[in-house]
Amino acid sequence: MSEKATIIVHSGDMDKLSSALIVANGALAMGMEASLYFTFWGLLRLKKNGLSQGALSKMNMLGLGKLIIKRRMKKNNVATAERLMSDFRELGGKVIACEMTMEIMGISKKDLAEDIIDEYGAVGTYISEARDSSITLFI
Repeated sequence: MSEKATIIVHSGDMDKLSSALIVANGALAMGMEASLYFTFWGLLRLKKNGLSQGALSKMNMLGLGKLIIKRRMKKNNVATAERLMSDFRELGGKVIACEMTMEIMGISKKDLAEDIIDEYGAVGTYISEARDSSITLFI
């Protein structure tokens, strides 16, 4: 088994997306390969300007909770989702968009930020990535 991490990004919640990106960047920084497979609500974050969208998973309070968390993250020098994705891509991370989810949710390639997507695939694509991974996560 190779030193590789594969993460399913199922949730589009701000905090869960940040967690997935932080773990994936950590894997890359430690010399591992990393891939992110975006599906269902996670796929929505790959829409143009979508990385900064998405509510907080708990205590969102009509957006107030998200605002508070974003301020605390900034104060503690935690990178934004946009910066984390940029770092992930720069370090050689792989982004996969789920084609089945695109069909179900009526999302076309033109709706997505294609500059950050390496591949479009279905469950077989994920299984192929996960089969070669020493770490697999579902976030």
